[in-house]
Order: sequence, then C-alpha cells, then structure tokens
Amino acid sequence: MAATARDLFKIVRKGIDVRGIDAHVRKPFRFLLAGDPDLVAELRALLLAGHPGDAIPFDAAATLETVSPSAPLLGATGDVRAALFLTRPGGDTAVAAALATLKIPVLTIVVDPGAPPSGASEAPKGGTVATYTVADLSRGALRPRIFPHLVECARGVEIAVGRRLPVLRETVAVRLTRHAAGNALKVALASAVVDHVPVVGLVLGAFASAGDMVAITGIQVMLMLHIEAAYGRDPDARGVWQLLPVIGGGFGWRTLARELVGFVPVAGIPIKGAIAYAGTIVVGEGVTFYFEHGRHMTKDHAAHIYERTKADAARLARDAIAKLRFR
Repeated sequence: MAATARDLFKIVRKGIDVRGIDAHVRKPFRFLLAGDPDLVAELRALLLAGHPGDAIPFDAAATLETVSPSAPLLGATGDVRAALFLTRPGGDTAVAAALATLKIPVLTIVVDPGAPPSGASEAPKGGTVATYTVADLSRGALRPRIFPHLVECARGVEIAVGRRLPVLRETVAVRLTRHAAGNALKVALASAVVDHVPVVGLVLGAFASAGDMVAITGIQVMLMLHIEAAYGRDPDARGVWQLLPVIGGGFGWRTLARELVGFVPVAGIPIKGAIAYAGTIVVGEGVTFYFEHGRHMTKDHAAHIYERTKADAARLARDAIAKLRFR
C-alpha cells in the first residue's frame, strides 16, 4: 500500500493542472430563455437557486439571457450553448423555430400539469428543436431528461455550468464521471492488450500493468477535482486528501483486475476494463454524494454502485475488443 500511496502523492503533486481546472471554471457560456414570461421567470429562479446565502453572483445571472420576438438577439452568439423555449399547451412555437435559425440547440418545454411527462430521447443538435412535456418546472420534473440534455448541449463548459447554476451540479457530475470512466476503460484495455501480445507483452507487460494504476488513479483524482470545482469550490490538490476514502478502494479493484487477467487470459481483458470503469464510476458518484450530502457514502452503497456498473462496463469492453479484432 505504501507504493500506491507514493504513486498517488506524485500524481497529486506533479500531475494535477490546477490552473487548467480554473480555466475550465471561467469558460463563458449562455443559455437563452424565451416564451411565456411567467414560466421564464420561474425557470430562471430555479436555475439560479442554491448559491450561498441566496446571493446570486453577477457572472451566474449573466449566463441566462431572456429574449423575445420584439427584442431580437444582439451581438455574437458564439458562447450560446442552447435556448430554452417555455410554453403551455396550445402555445405558439414559432419563436422556437426562429431560435433554431441561430444554429443552436433549442429545447421546447411544454408545461402541462395534466399530461404525462414525455420528450426527446436525445439532446437536440445545433439548429434543431427537441420538445418535452412536464407537469411543472420543478427539479424533479426536469432532472430525468431536460437537465441531462441541457448539460450535453454545454459539453466542453460543463464545469463552468455547474459552478454558476447549482441546480445542474449533480447532472454535470454524472456527465464528468461517465467521461472519466470511459477514459479509464481505454487505459485498462490498452494495458491488458499489451499484456497479451506475444513478445511485446513479455517486454512491456510489467510496465503497462504498473503504468495503468498511475494513469487510472490520475484520471480519478482529476475527476474528483473537476467535480469539486463544479460544486463551487476552488480547485485545490491538497483538498483531495479528504476524499481518499472514496478513491482508496480503486487500488484493490485494479489489483483484482490483473489477477483475473492472469487466470482468464483473453477473457480477462474485458474484465480488467470493466473493473477500471466501474471503479471510476464509484469514485465519481462517491464524490458527488459527498458534496450533495456532506458525508461519505457507506461501503454497502459503494458496492451496490460498483456491481450495478460492472456488467455494463464488461459489455463495453467486449465490444471494444471485438472492434480491435475486426481491425
């Protein structure tokens, strides 16, 4: 365990780009709001709620711009990530179509208390409109589809979105976690494949097996810092130590992965990738739980997340190996 602790210390000390994280925090973005004035005001209040002391920072308020047909959008739209058009049943949707001409994604939200929730299965692309029906503009009603699609439209500035719009932080953390887990999966697969290539595996296998621990740990530490920044905390590598109970189990999972690879040669490759993926999911969800609730999740809770994720990760790993063989 001493060796792994030294590896982690080196990563935190030398491999963490705090300035890079701070640059992500400061990236500019805007969401346009249009439609029914009462609904626009309600959604704006929800998106800006949750700042300390209920004081809304200017840079947060500036990310939401209300537009209307009578007051056309002025200036460049390069930092506009999406538009949200709010209406009631039977409302005129011509404004949504007009917003789409700006080549930005448009999410039309129909608020209908008497209708079941529904909506697009995928986030809209630039210049297209996706329509959703919700009973109200509560966090619970918007969380299943609209929040994830809005955050997806803001890819590349997710940390800045979480920083300024607290209600979206949990959704941002989910997206950051899935992205990091995908990267961990790729590292583990690359290492496992090297282990099983004749001659190359004999020469490089030990280095790959040692290197993947450091690389995956680096991915997980950066994930923790990214989520921390999205939750409004200044990125600080020293602060990662309070989250070590979340990441510590990852070393055991990666050791188990290498053992499984040894016992089940080729089949072990997707197993190793699955464990790296699932372990990173546990880290991301564990850190998110910590910032949401102010305490660490229990071991049983973490184990449940891990087992839930492992099967999906194994499927992804097998697909990746099949593609490699095809090539």
